[in-house]
Amino acid sequence: METIKKYYRVERKEICFIKFIFEAYDGIAMLTTVDSDLGVVMFHIAPGCEDDVEMILQDLQNNIMIEEL
Repeated sequence: METIKKYYRVERKEICFIKFIFEAYDGIAMLTTVDSDLGVVMFHIAPGCEDDVEMILQDLQNNIMIEEL
């Protein structure tokens, strides 16, 4: 399946937490770490799930620094 790739900068200490959050939403997105020193991650988003991922990220931004690159 072809996925949509989006890059974000997040707080380094929160990378695992964010990854576990998206693992709980089985199948909508997978997170991989691109650069752990800079906190750069890439989301592989399942087609049709972009709005769900955006909603989750917006909610997480209330407590965690998340910046789209």
